[in-house]
Amino acid sequence: QNVGCRTLPLSAHVGFDSLPDQLLRKSIKHGFCFNILCIGETGIGKSALVSSLFNTDFEDSPSTHFLSSVRLRAQTCEVQESNVLLKLTVVKTVGFGDQVNKADTYQPIVDYIDAQFEAYLEEELKVIRSLFSYHDTRIHVCLYFISPTGRSLKTIDLLTMRSLDSKVNIIPVIGKADSISKTELQEFKKKIMSELVSNGIRIYQFPTDDETVSEINTITNGYLPFAVVGSMEKVKVGNKMVRARQYPWGIVKVENESHCDTIKLRRMLCTNMEDLKEKTRAYYESYRRCRLEKLGCRDIGPENKPVSLQEVIEAKRVEFCLEMERKEEEIKQRFLQRMNEKATMLEEAEQQASVLTKYERLMLIHQEEELKLEEKKKFLEDEIAQFIEKKAITVSVQSQVSVSTPVVSLK
Repeated sequence: QNVGCRTLPLSAHVGFDSLPDQLLRKSIKHGFCFNILCIGETGIGKSALVSSLFNTDFEDSPSTHFLSSVRLRAQTCEVQESNVLLKLTVVKTVGFGDQVNKADTYQPIVDYIDAQFEAYLEEELKVIRSLFSYHDTRIHVCLYFISPTGRSLKTIDLLTMRSLDSKVNIIPVIGKADSISKTELQEFKKKIMSELVSNGIRIYQFPTDDETVSEINTITNGYLPFAVVGSMEKVKVGNKMVRARQYPWGIVKVENESHCDTIKLRRMLCTNMEDLKEKTRAYYESYRRCRLEKLGCRDIGPENKPVSLQEVIEAKRVEFCLEMERKEEEIKQRFLQRMNEKATMLEEAEQQASVLTKYERLMLIHQEEELKLEEKKKFLEDEIAQFIEKKAITVSVQSQVSVSTPVVSLK
């Protein structure tokens, strides 16, 4: 990038060496933001750990084990240390691992992370945008809580981390690590790292290229996954009140590095917070590139020549217009075809209706003729019956007359 640029010496002080101070003042005035995603089973200590990390009490209602699907609950607050203001967003899973069918347990989490990327992309593509004042909700780090079983990772853990390692910085932590012994804990850590490597799951490694933090980050990478203990209760130990968990056999101090890795996790998050945000921007760039490629945006044209975004948009607009015209023509042709089919059906229906009308009219005439014939038949049957009756009377009268009248001989 510096090809063709000359390096000139200054003969006196100019004053642009105050640019870092200006940037620092502007950043402090604007404030910073940091977003944490906590994934783990219900009751594994997500809220207690976050409260212990930031030495504050995040009021959160307890969740139930009887949810039909995994949900995500976001909580945003502002915390201030010295003159630095931090807008902290903590997103926790609710009902993770409580379902009988755990096939798609990780899908709501993936959708949530993609939704934050999509919201930022929409803000970038606006005509009038305000990225400086925009509340960036992209997840910077994911604290994945592993149950302290002491055996191995669950299938749901492997599937979830595998689906998230290309979208977010994953830091595995063993929740409630005081429930297993130190020997079992060390063996459990080795087994977890071995399973992550064998399954091809990439977790966040603290950077070692910066000389100022390379030594401590190299040492801290050996503590992964962190064995954490969280507690909001304060117990009096000697003359001090400390955050701890009190048991019948003793006290586990949250801020004692020989008891747990909570302080190591806090130190690493604060030390590498900017690197976590840089890695998140890299994940976002990958998502942005895929989304724009799906929309048809390219930096290089068909002849391997660079094209501007305006040319791409214009080409997509022309292509869209042609596609709309083609679809409109198809719809018109389909409409005309349906109209012709409908007209043919109506003509056939009219013909059938006319035939049916004529048939019905003939049937009515036939029925009327049948009724008339029935009446005539009945009338004739009555006349025949009367005639037979009269005939019988006449015959009986003639027979009586012939008996009572003597035969006269004409001779």
